[in-house]
Amino acid sequence: MSAATFAAVFVALFVGHSVGDHWVQTSCQSADKGQSGWVGRMAGARHVATLTATKLALLLPAAALLGLHLSVLGLVAGMGVDAVTHWWADRRSTLAWLAKVTGKSEFYVLGTAAHPARPVTAKGGPAAHLGTGAYALDQSFHHLWLLVAALLITTI
Repeated sequence: MSAATFAAVFVALFVGHSVGDHWVQTSCQSADKGQSGWVGRMAGARHVATLTATKLALLLPAAALLGLHLSVLGLVAGMGVDAVTHWWADRRSTLAWLAKVTGKSEFYVLGTAAHPARPVTAKGGPAAHLGTGAYALDQSFHHLWLLVAALLITTI
């Protein structure tokens, strides 16, 4: 496959990820996917199912319109790796563990009350902010696996 095919696949997956993770994911899935036990596992599975469907809903028409020739095996491998790694990271305790073993625990809690420099207003109350270290690590982890998925999709 060409670099252009890889780039087109990656862009479609990246946009699909953003839409699926932020617009398609339900509040219930977001709130429950980190819970322990089957409630969390199933919420995560529902999220990953809709996320994967969103990615495919963007990737397949783009591939058809651009004349990209993607194999079924490559699609299954790439989307499968992406789905499994996304589900794993979204269990939250797993990503917190990865942050701990890589020395990123302090960054993981950045933007939360658990961080020593937690965001507060001038009056000392909680301040609104645009994200947390956990969110940044979550998204960068997903982006890494989107790259791997795009490589698998375009080379198998």
